[in-house]
Amino acid sequence: MKNLYILLCCGAGMSSGFLAQKARKAAKKRGLDIKIEAKSENEAASHLATIDVLLLGPHYQAYKEEFAKLGKPLNVPVDVIPQKIYGTLDGEKLLDFALEIIENKSK
Repeated sequence: MKNLYILLCCGAGMSSGFLAQKARKAAKKRGLDIKIEAKSENEAASHLATIDVLLLGPHYQAYKEEFAKLGKPLNVPVDVIPQKIYGTLDGEKLLDFALEIIENKSK
């Protein structure tokens, strides 16, 4: 598996920052070389050219279509983090969710 870059997006990048930290620990535990960061909504679009997947906080569901249009020419899938994963800050499940999206984009 090539080096992957997963970007989480929420209002200020704070709550998603905690989730990204837990997902980084999960990736390290699995021996995966994955960069996982959180950025604010204002910063996310400027990173689309360098990421493999963009995951939005549940409260940004309304922005999914807008970000998907921006990501499509760059082959960057965009999805919304399920509330159960986001609300419990489950890094393991977030990592599984992101990897499944990345795997499906190459099919």
